[in-house]
Amino acid sequence: MGWGLGANLQSAAVTQTPSFQEPRPAAPGAAPAGVAHPKGIKSYVRRAGRTTSGQAKALEDLGPRYVLDYAPTPLDAAAAFGRSAPLVLEIGFGMGEATAHIAGVRPGDDFLCCEVHEPGVGALLKRIGEQGLSNIRILQHDAVEVLEHMLAPASLDGVHIFFPDPWHKKRHNKRRLIQPPLVARLAGRLKPGGYIHCATDWQPYAEQMLQVLSAEPLLANTAQGYATQPWYRPLTKFENRGMRLGHGVWDLVFTRR
Repeated sequence: MGWGLGANLQSAAVTQTPSFQEPRPAAPGAAPAGVAHPKGIKSYVRRAGRTTSGQAKALEDLGPRYVLDYAPTPLDAAAAFGRSAPLVLEIGFGMGEATAHIAGVRPGDDFLCCEVHEPGVGALLKRIGEQGLSNIRILQHDAVEVLEHMLAPASLDGVHIFFPDPWHKKRHNKRRLIQPPLVARLAGRLKPGGYIHCATDWQPYAEQMLQVLSAEPLLANTAQGYATQPWYRPLTKFENRGMRLGHGVWDLVFTRR
């Protein structure tokens, strides 16, 4: 699983609906009890990893075309992708398995994907080359800064945050990515009708996500609680393994009012 933002980015539809205890409602706009939003939170945690020769070659050969330079100026998405199409931001794609699948089954949409882990960037570039994908661009930079400086209000059609680091220990819960300030910022970058899709395999984090997303006044839940996993999110080997062990996966899909 991953890093502070969406590593372990496994996507898919879980056929089971795990049982859960309804969380107590939080005050509007507030995080659940004991979960604070620290100043300067980042969307990731640096982690060690070795870049393979295949990933390094993909970085060299395909990086110049598919990896964008971070700049604190608004992104011209039409110029970056070479077309005008619905734009989806993905925060943390791990090794890119789900990202490549979703881009393949949704060729009419463009995917702007943030990941700082170089082996993951190389792995996704390798998949782009192998699968002939043209609708992915990568920013190897903190997604919080990308969101703040490169994306204008009402510029996104969707946001994907799959399996962010759950920070299991209570004293570390404040480091979780899904917190009211970030969710408010994401909501403001969505077009009316745009969506935020989060997924986690850690039930306490799912409960926090549900509380925080539900408390954001610009967002509306598409389900009575947790959503059925959307058709485009693939089931990865990590999820398959977890499901065999009896673990649940929780999807949440909210839309911009």
